[in-house]
Amino acid sequence: MQGFFGAYDTGGFFDEMFQPDGVVRPHYKSICDRFGEMAPAEIEAKKSLAEKTYVRQGVTFTVYSGDEGTERIMPFDLIPRVIPAAEWAFLERGLEQRLRALNLFLHDIYHDQNIVRDGVVPLDIIRTAKHYRPELVGMDVPRDIYIHVCGTDLIRDGEGRYLVLEDNGRCPSGVSYLLENREAMKRVFPRLFGRSAVRPVDAYPRALLEVLRHVAPGGNPEPTVVVLTPGIYNSAYFEHSFLARAMGIEIVESRDLVVQNACVFMRTTKGLKKVDVIYRRVDDDFLDPTVFRKDSVLGVPGIVNAYRSGNVNLANALGTGVADDKVTYYFVPAMIRYYLGEDALLPNVQTWLSAFDADRSHILENLENLVVKAANESGGYGMLIGPAATKAEIQHFREAIQADPRGYVAQPVISLSRAPCLVDGRLEGRHIDLRPYILMGEKTTIVPGGLTRVAMRKGSLVVNSSQGGGSKDTWVLEDEVC
Repeated sequence: MQGFFGAYDTGGFFDEMFQPDGVVRPHYKSICDRFGEMAPAEIEAKKSLAEKTYVRQGVTFTVYSGDEGTERIMPFDLIPRVIPAAEWAFLERGLEQRLRALNLFLHDIYHDQNIVRDGVVPLDIIRTAKHYRPELVGMDVPRDIYIHVCGTDLIRDGEGRYLVLEDNGRCPSGVSYLLENREAMKRVFPRLFGRSAVRPVDAYPRALLEVLRHVAPGGNPEPTVVVLTPGIYNSAYFEHSFLARAMGIEIVESRDLVVQNACVFMRTTKGLKKVDVIYRRVDDDFLDPTVFRKDSVLGVPGIVNAYRSGNVNLANALGTGVADDKVTYYFVPAMIRYYLGEDALLPNVQTWLSAFDADRSHILENLENLVVKAANESGGYGMLIGPAATKAEIQHFREAIQADPRGYVAQPVISLSRAPCLVDGRLEGRHIDLRPYILMGEKTTIVPGGLTRVAMRKGSLVVNSSQGGGSKDTWVLEDEVC
């Protein structure tokens, strides 16, 4: 290894920048050269500049402890993650294939349920999914698109093979950090961008708006589109306001909307204005107190009736949560074969379902060696990492699995790939994942790269911001590097 990276240790993991023999991977050479020519003081100055940029831009998220929320700046690492052109082309094909199958699955289970009738997915798995909405059976959605925005989490194992960790088909978050990471890197390393052929990401807001307009009810060519947020105290409010501003549309809360004659209207200073499409960042349960949770103050009474009447569209559609249930995830490769007649390009992580007797026995006998996840938790919550767990934690999960077999899945501990990160002035490897964002409208659009999330705590496999994770800019190269 050379210069600045000379003391870096890959730790025996698949490293994004370095080959096992310590030679830098070709697509990282410009990064390695640039950091190698900088003195430690210059690197610290650039790190400080990036942090100040985030403070000025208000790039924050909220971490909750009990009833208290703390606003924090998203930790950001200066060393970008780089993906070669051919590698990204393969990922694009696999992600597009997966989202096509998930949309076909959602249409099927809310209509004819052929996949159940043909014995591919058990009916009980669907009916017992927390986010399955039987109220929507038989309802058509514009263009038959249910998941308009998907954030599919990818990891790499010890051999560097990409695996799908989970699909986020309800309200995937984080794309604002992807966009802000790129802006910060452009400010901090303008010369490095000048010598690197990196695909841009700034078209995402425009592409998202095109998708939302495409799915307007009745094919309205000039639809009114809004972003519905739970409000300023939501952990992702920065992102909601960021995207609304970037798309040039209104951001609204429930109090700004009213339903009349099965249509949704937005209150404005000039009176009521009809709304055609709502990019909602409010979960199903809280969306309409007349249908779901009666105590919700975040929803709009009557909005589901307007939706079912075909007078407004919601992105993502109601009921999509059944597709990103961690139990449903197990069946996605089978969905791809069933609906598309193809093998999955991007495989799942090996998964055991505690709902199946044989799998449950295996899980209970091997809890100390497995990662166990609650089927409907997110953000790194409801998870047991067996090798790092206490006896009490293992016993707690044993009892929870026995009490609710449908509610848990288990997977082997994967040696997630690592990437070099700046930690307290030193260079250390940290585990990472990748969340690309896939848009489905008139065409499928994937922002080049996605959000690389970083487990900032040494040895940690949990990359979620709520659990102390950070992020990196993700560079997809325009051309192949030899």
